[in-house]
Amino acid sequence: MAGLKERFQAFVNNRWLVFVAAMWMQSCTGPGYIFGSISPVIKSSLNYNQRQLSKLGVAKDLGGSVGFIAGGLCEIFPIWGVLLIGALQNLIGYSSLWLIVTGKVPVFPLWAMCVLIFVGHNGETYFNTAALVSCVQNFPKSRGPVVGILKGFAALSGAILTQIYTMINFPDQASLIFMVAFGPTVVVFALMFIIRPVGGHKEVRPSDGLSFTVVYSVCLLLAAYLMAIMLLEDLVSVSHNLITIFTLILFVPLFIPIVLSFCEGHRDPAEEVLLPKPYQHDAGNPEQDTREHEVVSSEFKDENPEEVDSLVVPEGQKRIAQLQAKLFQATAEGAVRLKNRKGPHRGEDFTLMQALIKADFWLIMFSLLLGSGSGLTVIDNLGQMSQSLGYDNTHIFVSMICIWNFIGRVGGGFISEIIVRDHAYPRPIVIVVAQLVMAVGHVFFAMGWPGAMYIGTLLIGLCYGAHWAIMPATVSELFGLKKFGALYNFLNLANPAGTLVFSGVIASRIYDREAEKQARQHHIQSHISGSIFSGMLTADESLNCEGSICFFLSSMIMSGFCIIAVILSMILVYRTKTVYAHLYGKSCIRYQ
Repeated sequence: MAGLKERFQAFVNNRWLVFVAAMWMQSCTGPGYIFGSISPVIKSSLNYNQRQLSKLGVAKDLGGSVGFIAGGLCEIFPIWGVLLIGALQNLIGYSSLWLIVTGKVPVFPLWAMCVLIFVGHNGETYFNTAALVSCVQNFPKSRGPVVGILKGFAALSGAILTQIYTMINFPDQASLIFMVAFGPTVVVFALMFIIRPVGGHKEVRPSDGLSFTVVYSVCLLLAAYLMAIMLLEDLVSVSHNLITIFTLILFVPLFIPIVLSFCEGHRDPAEEVLLPKPYQHDAGNPEQDTREHEVVSSEFKDENPEEVDSLVVPEGQKRIAQLQAKLFQATAEGAVRLKNRKGPHRGEDFTLMQALIKADFWLIMFSLLLGSGSGLTVIDNLGQMSQSLGYDNTHIFVSMICIWNFIGRVGGGFISEIIVRDHAYPRPIVIVVAQLVMAVGHVFFAMGWPGAMYIGTLLIGLCYGAHWAIMPATVSELFGLKKFGALYNFLNLANPAGTLVFSGVIASRIYDREAEKQARQHHIQSHISGSIFSGMLTADESLNCEGSICFFLSSMIMSGFCIIAVILSMILVYRTKTVYAHLYGKSCIRYQ
């Protein structure tokens, strides 16, 4: 009985259980990615033009990016308290929006609507911060895969929520807003006591490679499965019972933590020697810094003298000597510095204010603003873009871009991890490639060729997702883990800043201008034909634009800005080559 109790306690405190619970919370708590599906019903119900709708979109993006409060609360409150606050905000904001859209309460002024959607979507920052902070602390040696997978499931949430919406068979599109209000709240209440730091593991275990391979495989299968059933439902008529079966299969991966916990539960005795007990200090503890020979490189900082002392004495002395030799060599080369200067250096723990005066941090910020901001503009306006090209079912493109976004995040984290681990090359090199491909994707949307929506959705989704798998991991490597929550949430401001420029100023104005031109032309033609009723009908549809011209100029502008983002990312790669060489180079000593 005692053995069973210990087994259950080990399972509850298993870091893989926390990781998979965070994955599923992320998969149901990213309502911002289905704004393209709910924006048409908001626009028609409230009689908004594209400019007003874009203001709502910017408010939504701003709410999903202002996470300073969430980051600060993570250092004060337990994780479950942070998740509770986020769930309440999500419920209040989106339930109020649903009541207004369905006519159950009077319509609020536009500024009040922006406040409501800001409050609702700001709850997502609490979910993201809690999941990332918990899992990065549980897997500090696998930041790339962890961030990529978690952010990937946040992107996949749009497709999963859409599929659940299809299964429930709601009577109208406004019910999707209702589901966004109550669905994430229920999921967070169910998981908020599971998602938490359970003690860091500073060494890479042999079982970790197999476990991450299993998770990656399930992620790819899940994305392929979702894509297949959505295309099937779009192309042929599928019975409701079959749709229900398809949707329930999505929850099969909930059994992953049981398998992974048993895999991790039986460790090789030789491996136990190198595994520390769950440590209580964090990466930036001053006492730990002085105990570790004042080394600022995060790789050296992770080496604990107590672990070396647990080895036999000759072996421990040998490794200490090796570490000292490498330290002196790196110091002589200027890549790793002793703490003889004021303030931290790259690879050490930064506060937000310290990071804000570093050029590398602003290179990351502006590269994200141009690259990620233009991608999010497409995601927010995907409903109008597909309608302008003659597609009636906008849900299929919204779900597809969520899936490609998911694959981009998972794949971006996986590929970037190979690059830094095997070649010690800067992680942002993957972003350079992604932004080049994203520039091509904007061109496809601009041209409006047959099938261009599918190709553009593929390219933009993959590349946008790669941004949010790679950049947070890069920030944690260059500026440390101690204040990662604050750094990550400041980085999120790139999204609303980008959409404010690209969507709120550029795309919406061009769209409304083209819509007005088409309305005047239809009005003139109606007078020529002598049909008064035709002119009145066209006037009612004056805010709708048709054809590739609606987003041609804005897409070409965003493509050009992606090229500028490529240049910024290449500068970042050049500036951080030495840092990554000494963090991940084969000359560095790591216990793996």
